[in-house]
Amino acid sequence: MKRTALLAAAAFALSAGLAQAADKVTLQLKWVTQAQFAGYYVAADKGFYAEEGLEVEIKAGGPDIAPPQVLAGGGADVILDWMPSALATREKGLPLVNIAQPFKSSGMMLTCRKDTGITTPEDFRGKTIGVWFFGNEYPFLSWMSQLGIPTDGSEQGVTVLKQGFNVDPILQGQAACISTMTYNEYWQVIDAGLSADDLVVFKYEDQGVATLEDGIYVLETALEDAAFRDKMVRFVRASMKGWKWAEENPDAAADIVLENDATGAQTEKHQKRMMGEIAKLTAGSNGALVPADYERTVQTLLKGGSNPVITMAPEGAWTHVITDEALK
Repeated sequence: MKRTALLAAAAFALSAGLAQAADKVTLQLKWVTQAQFAGYYVAADKGFYAEEGLEVEIKAGGPDIAPPQVLAGGGADVILDWMPSALATREKGLPLVNIAQPFKSSGMMLTCRKDTGITTPEDFRGKTIGVWFFGNEYPFLSWMSQLGIPTDGSEQGVTVLKQGFNVDPILQGQAACISTMTYNEYWQVIDAGLSADDLVVFKYEDQGVATLEDGIYVLETALEDAAFRDKMVRFVRASMKGWKWAEENPDAAADIVLENDATGAQTEKHQKRMMGEIAKLTAGSNGALVPADYERTVQTLLKGGSNPVITMAPEGAWTHVITDEALK
């Protein structure tokens, strides 16, 4: 009995020691807990992070939370952001670097009421368009610039309505079109009573102006530390394992997200539907940024008319150092 007790005590001590040895990583999400971030919640729930010797804290975002600011203030080790925002932030002086890109495709689109007479982008002229700001307006402004459609409210241009993070403008007739994501706001419009037949959608991906979304970013200076690089290799490897599991098990992944929603605001129907759409966007990515996708994003942002998102092509804004090691 004594030998058994001693062995148990030793095993417990070893287990405790391993637990204490886990490296801590804090991840700041771009938005609230939802299936958009399923891969990270899956990686935590399924023990993929623990297998890599990591203890990962996932911090939900919200309308008043800017991930780059959280990172700059030391509130996170790694953040999720859309590339337009990240590159604009880098040009302003905060050296964000993309170390992985789980999302291959863009889910951003304009959703318009068919009864406004809009059938092509040229029909936007003279209409009011709801656009998200806080960095999310850049792809739209670049698109309009490339089409030669002013955003000054003129008869031959469009009136830009600063859209909140809801779909009220299209429901209340304040805008002919609003910004939506394939996995979220579009379905809110449908759930509010409009049918797919009532709507016309323009996916940025189809219009050739899609920019990269939901990339993994850290501070360039942090990458100078070998121990930090090692943590990020393990973090990316486990996160991508979580994403591929979520793609293969979308309903189960949505359930994991719901279990982590402290607000209780999300519904099973919406999260399972969202996860199905998200899986389409992460499909085809192994986590490594595709240079051609990056260049497309940069060129789109440089064509933002009189107020481009970035004024010059960035240098050092992404790296394969982490994914080269993580994906071996």
